Amino acid sequence: MQSGIDRNAIGIAFILAGVTAISLNDMLIKQLSGGYPLHQMVFIRSSIGILFSLLLVRWEGGFHLLVTRTPWLHVLRGVMVVISNMSFFAALAVIPLADATALFFVAPLMITLLSIPILGEKVGPWRIGAVMVGFAGVVVMMKPWAGQAALGVPRIVLFLPVIAALTYALNQLLTRRLGVTTSASALAVYIQGTFIAISVLFWLVAGDGRYAEGVGNASLQFLLRAWVWPADGDRWLFVALGLNSAIVGYCLSQAYRMADAATVAPFEYVGLPLAVFWGWLIWAELPDIWVSLGIVLIIGSGLFVFLREAMLKRRIASGRRVHRRY
Repeated sequence: MQSGIDRNAIGIAFILAGVTAISLNDMLIKQLSGGYPLHQMVFIRSSIGILFSLLLVRWEGGFHLLVTRTPWLHVLRGVMVVISNMSFFAALAVIPLADATALFFVAPLMITLLSIPILGEKVGPWRIGAVMVGFAGVVVMMKPWAGQAALGVPRIVLFLPVIAALTYALNQLLTRRLGVTTSASALAVYIQGTFIAISVLFWLVAGDGRYAEGVGNASLQFLLRAWVWPADGDRWLFVALGLNSAIVGYCLSQAYRMADAATVAPFEYVGLPLAVFWGWLIWAELPDIWVSLGIVLIIGSGLFVFLREAMLKRRIASGRRVHRRY
């Protein structure tokens, strides 16, 4: 059996791979958001992604791994992911990639807090204080002192990544609980299946674009515009989205199965500099001073939480060794 240290190291490796894939996913969706509705992209991405995920199920042991005794928990987890994705991408259509990502990165802080009542993990006052600093960073990025004209978008749009963060945190904690009896590939299949079901429902209700007529809000347009056949140059981008979706689902599920939530969560902050990089490279966007300050506060609090966690584990291990010696 793998030691706790080995499992945490593997979990960290998976979370880094998953966050990198998420960054690529966000960049591709923002790139395509001007011409396609979100639910169409989700349908194509998940239809391709579920094929790769099913191959992983076969590789991990066979399709019997898809059998579960807790179907409603898997449904709840899938709904949390759908809400998280739709909230985040609706914001991403109208605000810079780095800004949306920075606001979303309250999620690891929420995971740290919610792991107390949901998973029974112990989080001390120092880490609680660090989480509060991270939340302060989110407030700074929200710029409560600025008017809508200065923000450039309705303030509700800035809350969408925070809503996405909360539902994402709940999803990852459910992953931690369900991962005890469910493989990472099966967890990924359940998520992809939920995405397909919800996107088909969107298509049935709004796929002809009837609800987008006369809507001026770009986020709502992204959610409600009509489905269109992908242009030749975009088809490979949709294939890349599908493959990337399978990688994201598998890596994140595996990370939270292998390691403690409070251990792997801070490593999700790698997504922040990646978002800044893509925003600069593709759209020539750079965070302003307030977003930059918020990023520093969030990354700093996340690193402190991780270092504090590692220090406490070393103390516990040292105390146990001394106890056995005497």
